Amino acid sequence: MQMKVVNSLKEHGLKVTPQRVTILSAIEKKGHANIDEIYQEAKTTNPTMSLATVYKNITSLIETKLLKEVAINNQKSKYELSKKPHSHLICKKCGNLEDIDSHNLFTLNSDKLDFDIEEVELNIYGICNQCKKSN
Repeated sequence: MQMKVVNSLKEHGLKVTPQRVTILSAIEKKGHANIDEIYQEAKTTNPTMSLATVYKNITSLIETKLLKEVAINNQKSKYELSKKPHSHLICKKCGNLEDIDSHNLFTLNSDKLDFDIEEVELNIYGICNQCKKSN
């Protein structure tokens, strides 16, 4: 896992630092994580890391498009490693976030819109199966 993270940093022209490797490894492990979750996970392997360091590195990783911020209604944003275009299913009860491939829904119709779609960000809110079962 760490070699993949190191290679991603190099590919994006970023210096490979222990802090960045720790932060990206924490996000990769969780899939989607907010700042607090990233910080708590990072502290398990790098106890001296500060919250300010996490914020600073998250910002630079977003600027270089290595990370993507997922804004969620009434919750802290979550962060994920950049990957192929997709949308998110978000449970309104437990907050679980799951990737869903929806990019083709929009790009197939871009000719009809007379609009060049470059990026799609879509969050779909509902109740996950786990929460439905627990009612």
